[in-house]
Amino acid sequence: MTAHATHRAIEAVWRIESARIIAGVARLVRDVGLAEELAQDALVAALEHWPRDGLPDNPGAWLMATAKHRALDRLRQLSMQQRKHEELGADADALGAHVTPDFVDALDAARQDDIGDDLLKLIFTACHPVLPTEARVALTLRLLGGLSTAEIARAFLTSEPTVAQRIVRAKRALTAARVPFEVPAADARAERLDSVFDVLYLIYNEGYAATAGDDWMRPALCDEAIRLARVLAGLVPNESEAHGLSALMELQSSRAHARIDTNGHPVLLRDQDRSRWDPLLIRRGLAALARAEALADAGAGWGPYALQAAIAACHARATRSGDTDWQRIVQLYDALLEAAPSPVVALNRAVAVGMASGPAAAWPLVEALASQPAMAAYPWFYSAQGELLAQMGRRAQARAAFEHAASLTRNGRDRAVLLARAEDLSDPYIQ
Repeated sequence: MTAHATHRAIEAVWRIESARIIAGVARLVRDVGLAEELAQDALVAALEHWPRDGLPDNPGAWLMATAKHRALDRLRQLSMQQRKHEELGADADALGAHVTPDFVDALDAARQDDIGDDLLKLIFTACHPVLPTEARVALTLRLLGGLSTAEIARAFLTSEPTVAQRIVRAKRALTAARVPFEVPAADARAERLDSVFDVLYLIYNEGYAATAGDDWMRPALCDEAIRLARVLAGLVPNESEAHGLSALMELQSSRAHARIDTNGHPVLLRDQDRSRWDPLLIRRGLAALARAEALADAGAGWGPYALQAAIAACHARATRSGDTDWQRIVQLYDALLEAAPSPVVALNRAVAVGMASGPAAAWPLVEALASQPAMAAYPWFYSAQGELLAQMGRRAQARAAFEHAASLTRNGRDRAVLLARAEDLSDPYIQ
């Protein structure tokens, strides 16, 4: 294998294994920042040895063992430093009681291989509420996604120094707050798990509908979020929302190939060629949704991600746009408004009402949201207005609504779609 091929193989192994390695080491050292540093040391060792010696039979195990050896070496050093601070004549038993248990615990932990539990601890740590949202996202992508600082910066159109600073501050904040490397107790788990769901969906949504820039989608972010959601659903199999989140991502991503035409232009949902939707992702999404539904009906209750997945399933099950069960979608939005009320959910429900019952039924619902501060700079509020106005024959007002929507978006592809819609409504004879 050439040196270039070896380096590519190392990159691939690291992307797959890094989260497990960091999690395994964090169990020993109880510090996520130090764990990442030691895991990186193992990666450097691989870059030194593998081009010369060839890839080991089990690259992931090699990296894990090397990182754990580095961790134990660090613990030995700390233990020796503690001993040096003891008085030379200290009682040996007292010294052992002071120093040895931590090291013995670390050795016992090193012999264990509870990777699933370690990954769950790492997810909860990276998404801890003590961190601001931006820091949770960056740290999650770094520790669990294996993305480099440059990749994270490129995905979110942020400078590398900014992302690097967020990650460094996040690790320092976790250390300063003495956030334990553990799955929180049952009474705190729901709140923390909700934070994990929100971070993963924020990562996914930025990939599926980029906030800014020239790309309509960033597939790499979607792929990472889906992978992490699958891992999480496997780690907490009795959580309905974990399966709901995974289902939502799978079902939305099934449309990815149909969302852009051969010229790279965006294609809206109603105009998509549904034969291009990915049947495997649809099957996986519907299977995950079935698990979420079973748990919800068994007593867990319906959460917002399971409800959104059920809405996505209504689209996935319709072979043609005209076959979509909009009445069912309205009912699901009613439940979603109760579970997670927000102006955006209310707007989406109004759009669904328009599809189910016509623009006249939807228009008062949309107009009622005009006073909501969140709608003032939300381009899709004005886009929804434009669609309803166009359907009601008020073309000049519709065109103005689409133009205003275009002025608010920071994504170049979204802007082009909205301006094209406004252009379709142009008429020199309309005042």
